[in-house]
Amino acid sequence: MPWVVRVPAVLALALLVLPVVALVVRADWSTLPADVTSHAAVQALTLSLVTSAIATAVCVLLGVPLAVVLARTRGWAADLLRAFVTLPLVLPPTVGGIALLYLLGRRGLVGQGLDAWFGITIPFTTTAVVIAQTFVAMPFLVLGVEGALRTVDPRYEVVAAGLGASRWTVLRRVTLPLVTPGLVSGTVLCFARALGEFGATALFAGNAPGVTQTMPLAIYSAFNGAGVTQGAAVALSLLLVVAAVAVLLAARAWRPGRAT
Repeated sequence: MPWVVRVPAVLALALLVLPVVALVVRADWSTLPADVTSHAAVQALTLSLVTSAIATAVCVLLGVPLAVVLARTRGWAADLLRAFVTLPLVLPPTVGGIALLYLLGRRGLVGQGLDAWFGITIPFTTTAVVIAQTFVAMPFLVLGVEGALRTVDPRYEVVAAGLGASRWTVLRRVTLPLVTPGLVSGTVLCFARALGEFGATALFAGNAPGVTQTMPLAIYSAFNGAGVTQGAAVALSLLLVVAAVAVLLAARAWRPGRAT
């Protein structure tokens, strides 16, 4: 590789790695075990993992069909659909939180009906955390699966259909297995994004310990001195970094046909 490629690559890597190194240097290692095993930290991490897992499952259940529709759509309709799918990626998360609040809040477009007819209130509950995470994370899954679907050779599907397989069988037995790597990577990125979600959750779900206080919110509260020191915030940040890296490495280790 020419040096003109190596130099900016090293700078880019430094920009990504050095902030994490700064966290490691700043950490108070004498109190770190107590900080990361405290009740508040374990509670926040457990809530983050559980809600992120549920949000990821919802994203797979709803996002894979959306990715199939998007991959099979052509023309201006596909461009419009892709714009809507990509929107949560480019909007500030706080805007997403406000939008969800005006949709599902007690006076929201849908929320007022849920409250009046069924007595269901979504904001500032654990359900709101899952919805906020799903909103910001689903594009990672949809776009990843859509990209994989567009690379599939359609001849496999045509042959399966010619042998008498139904459309559902072709999708389940031919198409989805061919895009398994894209589906897995999209699912992992979706989970990682849900795990780190902050802005939409803060506005739509609040910051109640044990109910809506996920790890990013616990870090924010700790850093602002809500009953703990900033050292605890650093410790919680490192814990979240370790959890995210572990998820990404586990997904990287699992690949069809990967040599052991």
